[in-house]
Amino acid sequence: MNDQAKPSGSWKPLLRLIGQTRPSKGLLITAISLSLIGTLISLIIPLFTKNLVDGFSISNLSWQQMTLFGGIFVLQALASGFSMYMLNAVGQRIVANLRDKLWKKLLKLPIPFYDNHRTGETISRMTNDTGVVKQLISENSTNFLTGIISVIGSVAVLFYMDWQMTAVMLGVIPIAAVFLVPLGRQMYIVSKGLQEETASFTTTLTQVLSEVRLVKSMNAEKREYTAGSTKISSLFSFGLKEARIQAMIAPLMFFVMMMLLVVIIGYGGVRVSSGALSAGELVAFILYLIQIVMPMTQITSFFTQFKKTVGATERIIAILDAPEEDHEGGKPVDRADQAISVNDLSFHYANGEPVLAELNFRVEPGTVTAIVGPSGGGKTTLFSLLERYYEPTGGTIKLGKESIDSYNLRSWRSQFGYVSQESPLIAGTIRDNLCYGMDQEVSDAAIVHAAEMAYAHTFISELPNGYDTEVGERGIKLSGGQRQRIAIARALLRDPKILMLDEATSSLDSKSEVVVQEALKNLMAGRTTLVIAHRLSTVVDADQILFIEKGKLTGSGTHDELLETHPLYLEFATQQLRLHEKETVELE
Repeated sequence: MNDQAKPSGSWKPLLRLIGQTRPSKGLLITAISLSLIGTLISLIIPLFTKNLVDGFSISNLSWQQMTLFGGIFVLQALASGFSMYMLNAVGQRIVANLRDKLWKKLLKLPIPFYDNHRTGETISRMTNDTGVVKQLISENSTNFLTGIISVIGSVAVLFYMDWQMTAVMLGVIPIAAVFLVPLGRQMYIVSKGLQEETASFTTTLTQVLSEVRLVKSMNAEKREYTAGSTKISSLFSFGLKEARIQAMIAPLMFFVMMMLLVVIIGYGGVRVSSGALSAGELVAFILYLIQIVMPMTQITSFFTQFKKTVGATERIIAILDAPEEDHEGGKPVDRADQAISVNDLSFHYANGEPVLAELNFRVEPGTVTAIVGPSGGGKTTLFSLLERYYEPTGGTIKLGKESIDSYNLRSWRSQFGYVSQESPLIAGTIRDNLCYGMDQEVSDAAIVHAAEMAYAHTFISELPNGYDTEVGERGIKLSGGQRQRIAIARALLRDPKILMLDEATSSLDSKSEVVVQEALKNLMAGRTTLVIAHRLSTVVDADQILFIEKGKLTGSGTHDELLETHPLYLEFATQQLRLHEKETVELE
């Protein structure tokens, strides 16, 4: 019932969406004017035909008449062609602006949005849903506009010529509406389901293809094929439902056309024989009938497509109306070399268990703070709060005496350098990855210097294309250690004041770890550094170690202090020492 109730008020969201794209009013008015001119000319043609039939004789034909008649056809074709092109141009511009607006919005949406929406569904909004809107505006709207003008003009002329015969003709149309309106409602329901299923299928494709190595390593091809095949079957089912509705609409329109022709020719023949109507007028009636029925098919197609567009519009508007990050509000960070203080910090995800509870600690500028503890304790979430991906549910984080919320978000994040365990790279060259996110052009000398500091220049130089070597999707053509060193070089180029290292060496072998650790030392020099680490070698020399378990800070101090006061840290350190000794033996 709800789905059927929505279409009645569904014009407003679409018009609002179109209004946000700011279409060219001048071009739109010109296109509509040309369309009106072309349609008015087409309305004159049956009248010329009427006069030609009623007064037909070879002797009455002249070159002037033939030239005028041909000129009218050419003028009508030119006006219609230009108006159609302009309306299409307006439609294409509207959709281009819509996609641009949607893309800009997607980049401004906060991390919690992406936590709650699958990537494939979001991609579907950008591609499939905007494609549905594009088809309505660029293709169906053009025919709808010209069709409406043609129908109204033809009916007006027919009433002027013979109102009785026109009334009889129009009496057939409500019969068709009885069938077409329910079919339109069914088309809306089916089309909305089809769009949702398409989004789900896109999600499955994105997930499987982006992790295809995992699929193959786990021999999961059969499982994923079954899951994808189920989605394809569902899409096929929706496609058949849509085809059944369209199969009913087309014959119905043909039936209405034939019924109208029979009524007009039959009733018109009686009126011609009685002298109430001339033969030319009957021919004109039939021509006007064609100018009514043919656009009616186009108008029906418009409403069918419109039903599809309603669901797409709702989903697009839901994204455009979602709260976004304010990158420009607040003051710029003038001094990042100040202490970071965390006071009674708490956080939990929406409808979830607490992740952090009343954390209190202070990070002095230029020092190294290591964060250790069992997995799932909230260490990475703490980093996310520092970068303001999430808002704390309690407490504050301050830089100096100011809350970090008071700073401009773009300026705040520019103070950070982040090197994670994953070391994400974009598809492109090594140079593209090193310079990623830089506002100004970076010199070759600066790039090489950063690579040398990160111990990456040697292996980059040995590659066939050097810094112009393609790294592949997610950097798959490089080893883990190479990706880490490129990530470190990228952070060096950014010259951050605050550095965050999230288990940056945990996935590396001992040999790679030694090189990366040396690169990290260069990166950490003179910077305020926070390190999440499981390896003792990473934290033993830290100025301060924070032990977090189950979201709570259970101990803080230097390595030696925690060995004496914190039993769980002692256990952690002992395990790491044994692991380090084992790796050393294996390496030897």
